[in-house]
Amino acid sequence: MSAHGPEIWTVSQLTRRVKSLLEDSIGEVWVAGEISNWKVAASGHAYFTLKDKDSQLDAVIFKGSLRRLKFTPGSGLEVLAHGRVTVYERRGNYQIVLDDMQPKGIGALQQAFEQLKRKLEAEGLFAPANKKTLPMLPRRIGIVTSPAGAAVRDILNVLERRFANVHVLLYPARVQGGEAAAEIAAAIRALDRYGVDVMIVGRGGGSLEDLWPFNEEAVVRAVFEAKTPIISAVGHEVDFTLADFAADVRAPTPSAAAELVVQEREALLERLALLKKRMRRAAGQRLERSRYRLDAARGSFAFTRPDELFRQRRQAADELRMRLEHANADGLKRARADLDRAKRALALLAPASKLRRAQDRCQAFRQRLVQSGATAVERCRARFVPAAAQLDALSPLAILSRGYALVFQQPGQKLVREATQLAPQDEVRLRFGRGAAAATITRVEERVNDES
Repeated sequence: MSAHGPEIWTVSQLTRRVKSLLEDSIGEVWVAGEISNWKVAASGHAYFTLKDKDSQLDAVIFKGSLRRLKFTPGSGLEVLAHGRVTVYERRGNYQIVLDDMQPKGIGALQQAFEQLKRKLEAEGLFAPANKKTLPMLPRRIGIVTSPAGAAVRDILNVLERRFANVHVLLYPARVQGGEAAAEIAAAIRALDRYGVDVMIVGRGGGSLEDLWPFNEEAVVRAVFEAKTPIISAVGHEVDFTLADFAADVRAPTPSAAAELVVQEREALLERLALLKKRMRRAAGQRLERSRYRLDAARGSFAFTRPDELFRQRRQAADELRMRLEHANADGLKRARADLDRAKRALALLAPASKLRRAQDRCQAFRQRLVQSGATAVERCRARFVPAAAQLDALSPLAILSRGYALVFQQPGQKLVREATQLAPQDEVRLRFGRGAAAATITRVEERVNDES
């Protein structure tokens, strides 16, 4: 307190003072807690709360630090967080600004491994239906690994021992460290474009951190998207990476991968040897059967007395010739008899006589037609005259000709049957037996006195 009164601070001054005290006295710390209210802003910064059963603490991790994490944080996850305790001056809240986090109870790398595995598995990158088969006789084998590692020496030793004339293409890439994943993915795509028959991607054993480039999403997607069959040979038999799940075949070691590449050739050679043995045995059996048939043929009647066969064939041919001659003579006789009968029938069926008979029948039909027509006309005329007379008697025109007339109301041509249908000044049309006339009604009488 000064001599003139108490010292008065502004809110900003007090807040900065508290912030300075917190940062100086506590500074950077590790804190354990459960993530709650996890939110990632459009800027890429994440804001959340760290809490335990009694208290909670506001926390923030900025975009750069968040991107470096090996796992994906979320609400409900227990973590160990490292950062600096400070104050957010605009609201006066104290908070911790984090630069690193690790899952509590499980390593960050293992957490990232499990999260990425679930994601890629859901997309179908590990589905058996997408696996390609290894070629039977590869001519060019691509290898993606470090040229200084033991893996490439193991692969080349196996290939040299089993298949010395294979063409090997080594695409060098770092297999450990921060830049390794990008180099491995680029090497896979380059060999895939070049056109090798099969590809081995791998390295020797190591810790999870050492093998981590083969768990990176870029490498896994490059393995999945390659058109070339890929054998993953990362680490030892107990080591598994995400690249193993995406590859077409997983080998426990680089040496085993080399054996897988050439085992199809060995299987083919074994099959060829088996087929050769079976072919020899089948050829021998067929030769024995042919030899037996030849021996049987040598002792047959055809080989011991061939002249007897020719004699019998000649005798049979003579018999057939004589039967053919007799058959031809009989056929000729039957043909001549048929021809004579045809000539006689043709004489009876001469066209001139048939034409005369047809003309006679036509003349008779013509006369009958004329007579029938005349008779039919007379019968029709006899029925028509009375009907015409009856029709004429019933014709309205015949009635009108006796002094009657038809009256039609105008317009509309409506026939007038009673005087009550008309009114003075109505226009009417009168139809007589001959001709017609127009008139105008001057008076309508409902009752008519015939004597007046």
